[in-house]
Amino acid sequence: MQLNSDKVLRGAGRAPHRSLFYALGLTEEEISRPLIGVCSAFSEIVPGHVHLDKIAEAVKAGIRMAGGTPILFPSIGICDGIAMGHAGMRYSLASRELIADSVESMAMAHCFDGLVLIPNCDKIVPGMLMGAARINIPSIVVSGGPMLAGRTDGGEAMTLSSVFEAVGAHKAKLIDGAELTRIEKKSCPGCGSCSGMFTANSMNCLCEAVGIALPGNGTIPAVSSRRIQLAKKAGMNIMNLVKNNIKPRDILTEAAFKNALTTDMALGCSSNSILHLLAIAHEAGVELNLEDINKISESTPNLCHLSPAGPSPIEELDAAGGVAAVMAELKKRGLINLELTTASGKTVGENIAESVNKNTKIIRPIENPYSQTGGLAVLYGNLAPEGCVVKRSAVAPEMLVNSGKARVFNGEGEAIDAIFSGEIRPGDVVVIRYEGPKGAPGMPEMLSPTSALAGMGLDKAVALITDGRFSGATRGAAIGHVSPEAAEGGAIALIREGDIISINIPEYSINLEISDDELARRREDWRRPEPKIKSGWLERYSRLVSSSRYGAVLK
Repeated sequence: MQLNSDKVLRGAGRAPHRSLFYALGLTEEEISRPLIGVCSAFSEIVPGHVHLDKIAEAVKAGIRMAGGTPILFPSIGICDGIAMGHAGMRYSLASRELIADSVESMAMAHCFDGLVLIPNCDKIVPGMLMGAARINIPSIVVSGGPMLAGRTDGGEAMTLSSVFEAVGAHKAKLIDGAELTRIEKKSCPGCGSCSGMFTANSMNCLCEAVGIALPGNGTIPAVSSRRIQLAKKAGMNIMNLVKNNIKPRDILTEAAFKNALTTDMALGCSSNSILHLLAIAHEAGVELNLEDINKISESTPNLCHLSPAGPSPIEELDAAGGVAAVMAELKKRGLINLELTTASGKTVGENIAESVNKNTKIIRPIENPYSQTGGLAVLYGNLAPEGCVVKRSAVAPEMLVNSGKARVFNGEGEAIDAIFSGEIRPGDVVVIRYEGPKGAPGMPEMLSPTSALAGMGLDKAVALITDGRFSGATRGAAIGHVSPEAAEGGAIALIREGDIISINIPEYSINLEISDDELARRREDWRRPEPKIKSGWLERYSRLVSSSRYGAVLK
């Protein structure tokens, strides 16, 4: 069969190209086989990626077993936890676009016949998948897998969010310094993506649900031998995809995204999953919008309350049957399209045919869900005419409908100072603005303020809204992605201290309780602020990035 790599390997005119492959130590036999790019985000700064060299070796072994030649190349990757709470977080979401561009660049320049993508953490998963969808050559994702949870002396699970919340508890003098140190040393016991249903694990589960990764990708722990076996199988499966010319856009269809969104609602995934699914769909040429999300949420029960919505880490979902078991529950009500092509070479239905729910405390039966609606919701109103997103499954029941007095801060730092100094009271609505895609720039995550509120016992009494984002580890009435953002003159820029904000999550509404005339007067008085960043990559990003409504993709 004709291969993409023929462009650099076949014919007399390609002798110079072949000489460079020989310079790599490759043999004639190796360059006669399909060339498979293996994109690994291995580094020594990201706990979720520090073991990806082992995953890559397993992938390469699988490719060779199935008759291909693996070619390893790197990707950058930012640890959101380390980047949190300082200027480094501006680079996190922006790095997704760099990763997509680098996958495109490496694959197109070197004429790979297929790609195996090895990400693990938050922006790396969607970034790689965006690049693969854009260039549309046979591709499969195999992640590095989740970290095991830390454990208290009593055996209760601890995750990274436990440490962030402990900071708030320490500030409130609820725990002492010795207890804070004990928590920080026990919560993250080894390699892997942070162990709750945070953004990284959400996206790795959704890669499985959308069909671009093999069953088990979302939940098999990083330290399990099954993770190495999965990597080998991914290496073997890419050869089948190349042979049959099955490309990302054959898998990433509109129906497949609806499967992913349905599974997202049942799992209670991170609110960031919406941002990333919109961006991946954009690259795949699929029209997906926020309105679709509420429609799917209305018909999809929420079956899982994993950390941060509940106490269970991701490893317990794996033991209960994983993503496939969740999809099998959804199948009972006809909510999953079973006929779709997947990277396994089988249909969705075939992938989940043998799956059973092994623990109804972790995965509730569809007849007895946590709620009849999904884990995420998009709210609209005069405060967010283009929408904003909340992880409904992580909101306390008493906060689903509430109103309160606005406490307005022009940046995360100001808000954290006010929270830690005790200025925020029950009933307040904390507003953090100018943290959107353009305004920050980079739409930083707000785990520090939300965790501080939770650690201080205010997560069931204080709402927080922002044009920035939240970590998947966030819990409480945390409403992000407010669009239009403040830097674009959105209504969030017009809120004044003491204004009343009304939130009704079951009715999908969020409103600033002032008249249209008053809102118009304030808009006339508003002036666009000076950009925070005036040079470098982020300056270019701030000029090119679109609204979070569209996934914050570059124009």
